[in-house]
Amino acid sequence: MELIVNLGGRPGLDCRGFCSYCYFKGFENIEPLGCRRCESIKKGCDYCSRNVIGIEPFKPLQQIVSEVSQKSLGSHPDNIVLDANGDLSCYPDLLELVKTISRDEVPVNLEYTSGKGFTRGDEAEALADAGVRRIGFSVFSTNAELRRKYMNDKYPEAVISNLRTFCERCEVYAMVVLIPRLNDGPELEMTCYDLEKMGAKGLILMAFANTRNQGLIFGNEPIMPGVIPYTVEELRRIATEAAEKYSMRVIGTPLWDPYTGAPFALAHHKEELGRLPKIEKCATLITSSVAYPLLSSIFQALGGEVNVVPVKKEIGNLIALEDLNRLDLTRVKERVIVPGMVLAHDKEIRGAFRRDGTKRLVFRGPDNLSVESERSIFMTPRQVLDKELEAFTGLIEDINDLGI
Repeated sequence: MELIVNLGGRPGLDCRGFCSYCYFKGFENIEPLGCRRCESIKKGCDYCSRNVIGIEPFKPLQQIVSEVSQKSLGSHPDNIVLDANGDLSCYPDLLELVKTISRDEVPVNLEYTSGKGFTRGDEAEALADAGVRRIGFSVFSTNAELRRKYMNDKYPEAVISNLRTFCERCEVYAMVVLIPRLNDGPELEMTCYDLEKMGAKGLILMAFANTRNQGLIFGNEPIMPGVIPYTVEELRRIATEAAEKYSMRVIGTPLWDPYTGAPFALAHHKEELGRLPKIEKCATLITSSVAYPLLSSIFQALGGEVNVVPVKKEIGNLIALEDLNRLDLTRVKERVIVPGMVLAHDKEIRGAFRRDGTKRLVFRGPDNLSVESERSIFMTPRQVLDKELEAFTGLIEDINDLGI
């Protein structure tokens, strides 16, 4: 059992300042977008009013310890995952928290940190001693000056020293938000070389979002004026080349894990599709522009009368009402399934699909049809395929229950 606990935290405040490329940089408070957790008569809930926007300060130590106790319900979790909207390394009681919740020798995983909360080069040692076993570490570059300039890192040498210790004592999966002409090319080669030499288990090359279609939903685009990010296809190429060159796992997100084929590995393993239920009814699936070629390829191979229609947004879980309002409804059938985590209220979603006078019935599908590539880095190809088969089975059963 994996127990996940969120520590709270506010981007830009509980991380010692925004990085130059931060997704949350430059926006004021916005109204809740709506989501699947909202009440049917009310737009806005704790998730889309607080968690998505990231406005909750760090939780007190005792509150988190209590949450861990309540969630475990007397059982013994295999590991405890700590994540936050702020930066875990900036949590003031991180060491004490790890010592407390790992008391029974339960491994603790730190979901994400940039390390900017570390001010001395020896802090990783104590955290590893206390029970930290796996870390997602946002590096950007192993060049201290680049971290200082673009990450607002006041102590980059200390951070890199701690990174080295974590690599020696824990499983480290480094993350690099790849930005043209800043940390790519020779700088990326040096970062990859350093990480492999340190002993990192993997590297996640992450797409930089600078426009609304790339995933910015707060009206704060562009994050870095004049910067044209790599396309997902270019990122796929860079990730594939790096994976061939280095022994550590290298993936690109949101599109490509060279080892497992995630996301949508079934598009590359059509022989597995025979394990799925037969499609008996028709419906339209709404998806993101990145997922569209892969998802449509799968349903074309499955046969039946299910068509896939993309919006312009690249990430499915960041599709908002404006994306649905821009759809050409001539391609949309009378039964519609949208991604489960679409950021819009159910009533508004129905309105978006009835703009042309057709009373379509709209349903939310599964939250995820595949394994995000930043998750697949921990998995085998078989594990990814089994997860997808389970998710697609659920989706097809929904189509057969709800379609026409």
